[in-house]
Amino acid sequence: MSDVIVRSEHACYGGLMGFYSHAAITINANMNFAVYQPPQAKHGPVPALYFLAGLTCTEETFMIKAGAQRLAAEHGLMLVTCDTSPRGLNLPGDTDAWDFGVGAGFYLDATQAPWSAHYRMGSYVNAELPSFIERHFPARSEKRGICGHSMGGHGALITALRNPDRWHSVSAFAPISNPSVVPWGQKAFSNYLGADQAQWQAWDASIVMSRQPHPTTLLVDQGESDQFLHDQLRSETLEKGARLSGQSLRLRRHAGYDHSYWFIQTFIADHLRHHADALHQ
Repeated sequence: MSDVIVRSEHACYGGLMGFYSHAAITINANMNFAVYQPPQAKHGPVPALYFLAGLTCTEETFMIKAGAQRLAAEHGLMLVTCDTSPRGLNLPGDTDAWDFGVGAGFYLDATQAPWSAHYRMGSYVNAELPSFIERHFPARSEKRGICGHSMGGHGALITALRNPDRWHSVSAFAPISNPSVVPWGQKAFSNYLGADQAQWQAWDASIVMSRQPHPTTLLVDQGESDQFLHDQLRSETLEKGARLSGQSLRLRRHAGYDHSYWFIQTFIADHLRHHADALHQ
């Protein structure tokens, strides 16, 4: 693990919870990531589930708040998280707003300067990070799952839809479902991808889903008391996209639940079971 910078490691449910960093070629900067190795990984490679966090979060957020390690230990799943953007680059305007720049990489490949030199989170999540994990940790290379929350829910869906051969199970919590038509997405896309809205469609899960379904069933949970539901998330657009393409979509709505990690904690067991069923086949 000479390429892995160990920040801290902790025994957890018979496995190992670790926080690390590495020099990311795709990003052209150091990236932080975290890995939970379940006890089964001591005896051989296990499937990995990648979780993409939302706006302002880091690689630590899900690992600390979701309560997923106990479940991952039961199912024999490795958990992998990464930071939500490059950090410490001091690009013009990268810390001016909480919903753009640092902490808001949107899991796409920027095409506009100065972002295009570093903000290539789409390629990082889809290719470089899994390859790095599979070289340095006991993760199976032929079985991967991806999940995310909010901005990360968008990231999980679009990554899997664009690369169905690489991702074998998919789920999301309260995803930004149709980013090209909501304020968060329009702000990010116009800066990262430019003014041509035709280029935005390739990174919009509802649009991509309407044209090319993923071969598996997508699990999506959405709280009906989510303060961002109608203005930013637009989960109904996923249903429209699924109808157009025949995508198998299990969209569950939950009365009383908001956008927080209390919502994620409540339903994380269902998501890990969803991934375990697919990845252990």
